[in-house]
Amino acid sequence: MTEPSGETAPEAPEDVAHEDGAPSAGPEEETTGPEETTGPEGDASGPEEETAGGEDGKAAGEAAPELSEAQAELAAQRELRARIEARKAEKSGPVAGGTKLSGTAADLLAAVRAVEGGSASGSAFFEAAPEPPAAPGPREAVRPPAPAVPVPVPAVAPAPVVAPAPTAGALAGVREVLARGGAPEALASRTAAALGERAAEALTEDPWRLLAVSGVRPEQADGFARALLGGACGPDDPRRTVALTVWLLDRAALQGHTALTVDEVRAGLAGHGVPDPEQAVETAVSEGAVLLFQEEEVPEGEAPEDPEEDPDGSGEETGAGDDGPSEPPLLGLDRYALAEESLAEGLARLVRTVTPEEWDGGELERAVGGHGLVLHTGGEAARAEPSALAAAARERGLRTLVTVHAPERLDAAERAAGTAVPLAALLSGTAGPGRDEEGALALDLLVVLDAPQLDVETGALLVEALPDGCRLVLSGDPDVLGAAGPGAVFADALAARVCPRVASRRPDPGPLGELVSGIGIGELNQVEAPGKEVVIVPVRDAGEAVHRTVQLVADSVPRAFGLSPEDTRVITVGHGGSAGTRALNAALKQRLNPGPGRFGGYDPGDRVAYAPVPGRTVAGTVLGADAEGLRLRTADGEVVVAKERVESALRHGWALTAHQAAGDRWPAVVAVLPGDAAGGLSRPWVYTAFGRAERHLSVVHGVDQALPRAVAEVLAPARTTRLRPLLTGLLAVPDEE
Repeated sequence: MTEPSGETAPEAPEDVAHEDGAPSAGPEEETTGPEETTGPEGDASGPEEETAGGEDGKAAGEAAPELSEAQAELAAQRELRARIEARKAEKSGPVAGGTKLSGTAADLLAAVRAVEGGSASGSAFFEAAPEPPAAPGPREAVRPPAPAVPVPVPAVAPAPVVAPAPTAGALAGVREVLARGGAPEALASRTAAALGERAAEALTEDPWRLLAVSGVRPEQADGFARALLGGACGPDDPRRTVALTVWLLDRAALQGHTALTVDEVRAGLAGHGVPDPEQAVETAVSEGAVLLFQEEEVPEGEAPEDPEEDPDGSGEETGAGDDGPSEPPLLGLDRYALAEESLAEGLARLVRTVTPEEWDGGELERAVGGHGLVLHTGGEAARAEPSALAAAARERGLRTLVTVHAPERLDAAERAAGTAVPLAALLSGTAGPGRDEEGALALDLLVVLDAPQLDVETGALLVEALPDGCRLVLSGDPDVLGAAGPGAVFADALAARVCPRVASRRPDPGPLGELVSGIGIGELNQVEAPGKEVVIVPVRDAGEAVHRTVQLVADSVPRAFGLSPEDTRVITVGHGGSAGTRALNAALKQRLNPGPGRFGGYDPGDRVAYAPVPGRTVAGTVLGADAEGLRLRTADGEVVVAKERVESALRHGWALTAHQAAGDRWPAVVAVLPGDAAGGLSRPWVYTAFGRAERHLSVVHGVDQALPRAVAEVLAPARTTRLRPLLTGLLAVPDEE
């Protein structure tokens, strides 16, 4: 196995042929700071990881009252949660944002924002023990109840549901308690939103409830508790151990897990100084703060439907584990447990309520005719197959819709005709068919492209909205990086083997298709690229990597391929580091759109990555600002980002992480691999980053043999989930053999 060779196109683009690395584009190197590099799993959602602790709550608690895209999407999400709550336990409320800070408490707020932004690992504000090993965990608190949401009316988008802002009395009480504990007053609104109207009383009784606020770390909550309780608290305080257990599971969700094994949670608790982790877990379970699961083995003599060999081999990527009684007990938060159970039940409902029919056509058409759920796998070229299926279904008179993860991937004609819509717009009710009085979408067939980008909550929301008898096709490339949010919906469904799986045999064309296909099977092959489709740009250090990247985007690629800089996207491993998105975006802005950043660090013309809700990145361009906030132009039209959300929900967007880029493609891509990125590389990362290019890929290469080694040996970390055994348990059928 060899790296793709720069010898296939050694001169193009011309400016990268210099060996001295002398900059010609200004002081790009000066923008590269000593920030840490985070791996792709650790920053799965770009701006979303900043908002993951509850920026949706920010929008709910502090945004203007009129309906926005984010509010409509949040309303649809809460609709699902309200239905689940009717059967299950209560779930958490949103977390609101803070305000500007003055006084001695600024250090803690700075630490909180640094943790949320990914620029720091959370240095202790309070005197505390050294940072223990981190266990995986979440993005939102789980304590107070969410507001009730009405069922949508026919053909009308869900009404905006905004969490009530904390009352003046509640905020005053929270500020007083925070001041007594030495915490910044600016956390008051977020704390009140996280803990509810009685937040001051809750914090007084249990200071570790402060961990429900996004970005607050255990050592900071410990210091806050010591200030309030003095000698009346200790490392084994049940209030502390319960809050830590929830916090560990919350952090796990940021890594894609919907649950953790009991042993992992115990290890995390021990790392934070809990004397008896086993007792701590028992206490958290007995108090209902977390749920304990022991998945049952499929009874002997039963097997999932359609038990043929997995055609795409994606079963290895699921975090659910192998069938059998060896499944370890799991701990999870009710939020994700309920979403997985709702999703499994909804998929089983679709499988059971469809009337099988004999459809003519290819393998995909025949499978969809006979089943309620069909999984379709393949690369970029394979996207034509589900689109053709949808067209054929419409000719049969079926109400059919195609939905995609990224609005930019929509076919213009299909979008104009209303036959294809962005997934977020479909869920929020701003596009797609109307809903009946029960909230069901008026559809007979829904085709979901980019299915690997479905997290468990989005998947549950989508399936919950489909009526009985509706057929569902989940289509996507199982080799790309998974969803930014928790869960592995597509991989788990493939591994469960409870429905037909149709693997496309249509290869992606050209040198780029050949290169990416090889990566998918663990081989980094040299490819012939007569049209300079693939170019390798070796670099010695991160400073040179930043310079070469700016040179490629601004000069070389546009000159060689007739593309504008807007047609090229830069993809790198993390936000931090000397050649992460922050450093690259600073250098690219200086070259492509210099300005003082007078609108919260942004100027008209800046490319941005906007997170309207956690787990979703929308590309846009800054148009300007007014009293309402920052105005962006996106594929969905003009969007206004409220002033208080700009810092947390927006990043410059010339350079993205692979997770941010996973659902989209561009004419040209520059993949930046500086030396400090080697630890974040994996086969899915390389496959995803390289596969975003349509016409040209430049690889700014400074990781030596780490690249072919990652492709050959390093898979993405498995996600611990429960969907696979849930589906198997619901849809297992007796073995007829």
